[in-house]
Amino acid sequence: MEKPYHTSVFDNISDEKRQALLDAASAEFTSAGYTGANINVIAKKAGISIRSLYNYFITKEDLFLTVTADSASLLSGTLEDILKTEGDFFGKVEIILRTIQKHSFEQSSMINLYNEITTENNRELVKKLTMQMETAAAACYTAVIEDAQKSGLIAADFDSEIFAFHLDTIFKMLQFSYASAYYRERMKVFIASDTYDDEKIIAETMKFIRKAFS
Repeated sequence: MEKPYHTSVFDNISDEKRQALLDAASAEFTSAGYTGANINVIAKKAGISIRSLYNYFITKEDLFLTVTADSASLLSGTLEDILKTEGDFFGKVEIILRTIQKHSFEQSSMINLYNEITTENNRELVKKLTMQMETAAAACYTAVIEDAQKSGLIAADFDSEIFAFHLDTIFKMLQFSYASAYYRERMKVFIASDTYDDEKIIAETMKFIRKAFS
């Protein structure tokens, strides 16, 4: 189990107070970025003192990783629910694509923050965040691919882990293309349109995945 990035004192405060602090921190990180986020602003918005905040989190990095752990937990739960649904591998992939389209608009700030962190010159932070955000997805995708191979839907000579990596790359690029200004413009260059036909993007992406991996 991953070691928590907060102190035991944080576990002992009320759920309401804990959520208020996480919400304040999430808002500050997503609006100002990791480097620009101000601990004083977070404490003020959460209605606590700086001293109390540092009783909960030793460093700014610990606070950030606690916030992102919350997002990672939600992502993991969503993926597990999708992969437990009835239907074959390709049906589940389509549900994931549709979920990405929906959540990319709702969670655009957090997605952009994640994208920003990948460019941070802080290898340890990037490593911790990557393990936190990607481990569950890698395990889920690999497992569902291996099940599809056992059923004969996907060729058995595919390496399930490399397949999972490429599949997640498709998901991640679609996610960034909806949430990030840069990647939206990039998608316009390829699609040559100012408006996106979401259904066509789903249909053509599924066609590509089926032909590539059947």
